[in-house]
Amino acid sequence: MTSPEHPPVGTDPTPPSEPLPWLEEMPPRQIVAELDRFIIGQDPAKKAIAIAVRNRWRRSQAPESLREEITPSNIILIGPTGVGKTEIARRLARLAGAPFIKVEASKFSEVGYVGRDTESMVRDLIDTAVNLVRTEREDEVMPSAESKAEEQLLDLLLPPGPTPLPTAPAAEGEAAVKVFTVSSRGEVTPTEAEGGAAEKRREGSREKLRKLLADGALDDREVEIEIVPQNYPMQELMQQQPGMEGPDINIFEMLQDLLPKRSKRRKVKVPDARRILVDEELRRLVDMDDVVSEALDRTENHGIIFIDEIDKIAGERLQTGPDISREGVQRDLLPIVEGSTVQTRYGYVRTDHILFIAAGAFHVSKPSDLIPELQGRFPIRVELSPLTQDDFVRIMTEPENALVKQYQALVAAEEATLTFTDDGVAEIARIAALANDRLENIGARRLHTVMASLMEELLYELPDGKHQNLTYDGEQVRAHLKAIIEDDDLRRYIL
Repeated sequence: MTSPEHPPVGTDPTPPSEPLPWLEEMPPRQIVAELDRFIIGQDPAKKAIAIAVRNRWRRSQAPESLREEITPSNIILIGPTGVGKTEIARRLARLAGAPFIKVEASKFSEVGYVGRDTESMVRDLIDTAVNLVRTEREDEVMPSAESKAEEQLLDLLLPPGPTPLPTAPAAEGEAAVKVFTVSSRGEVTPTEAEGGAAEKRREGSREKLRKLLADGALDDREVEIEIVPQNYPMQELMQQQPGMEGPDINIFEMLQDLLPKRSKRRKVKVPDARRILVDEELRRLVDMDDVVSEALDRTENHGIIFIDEIDKIAGERLQTGPDISREGVQRDLLPIVEGSTVQTRYGYVRTDHILFIAAGAFHVSKPSDLIPELQGRFPIRVELSPLTQDDFVRIMTEPENALVKQYQALVAAEEATLTFTDDGVAEIARIAALANDRLENIGARRLHTVMASLMEELLYELPDGKHQNLTYDGEQVRAHLKAIIEDDDLRRYIL
């Protein structure tokens, strides 16, 4: 059954809300409310993260003498797979403002082994921050860039003038000039006029072209523009190989700055020309030095790094064998979480005030298997609870990206409608909970396998036009999945 504040199953999802304020400026209750739109339950985890994020803003309001001493409250989320740990990270990333990245702890290796070094997460974070700030700056100057690009495009469609004609007869104090007139289809033809009349006719032609351009009537027209090609293949050849990561010094970029830029003229359609000209104007209008300076400040004081699968680098200490590098990764991770300085292509980044959120299922290992120093750097621990059958019902109906709404959108693409009754949703949740109980518990991900099995035949036949209005109730769900549920071997492989 659905919650009263959410639309019934089968209706359109809630329209997007107004743009949110900067993440750290939101009170904890509002951060939790935003997470509630997509994540069911796990209130202790949402609350702890909301407090930690809000503390970043509170620190910025503290006296400057005390600000450096206030360290972030790093969090470690503990819970089985499929209960929402990674989903919390995804939703935090979409809230505006602070630079955010998610990394997998299992992809890092100890220094000296092939793989990514732990400092690369800080380099990825500053790259994200630069892109974030540059996008904000571009949005601010976008109207100006589009206006200038439009003027350049009009100059290409209507050559600047007037140009005196040497063979034209001269009037009293006025010279005959060449002007251009525009037909209703946007065709430009040169004509002759005199003095001020030429300028007026040219302005009229330019405004007529401007209107045609705005209406899209000139989208099929080609114009010739000058562009600077980018040598992407050479850049790929000069990238560092895996296991050889070091400071982000891109030799190709250095050479590109030293070598003269060669441009070439190319004919493109009007929409492509507009995009190219807007990009060039944005590069001129956005001060990259200011962008990098702002990005460095945001990274050091507002950056968030989510380290997923941290349990994969935990294990019994003093263990020997091929897994010995796990503790080495922890030792490499420790100085970054404690606070160190990392060299990046944009300058040095201090990690003292970056917020770290770690997460892991800890099926085999436990948090105490981490080295004590690393444990101490994650003072807040939150245990996420396993999902129940009632949680599955809510997950399928309440969030804005609920699974039922996703399948309704897929079916609507074939001009059909799909509706699930309350008992139909309850039956899907029951089967998913049963499969988790009898097989491996993979949490909410089991709903995807059950729904995929239920909808497979329907999605295959939809293009044939045999189905228009479809409704699934509990009996139909049981009938479609009966063979899989009753066959232990089949259930094990399909669900």
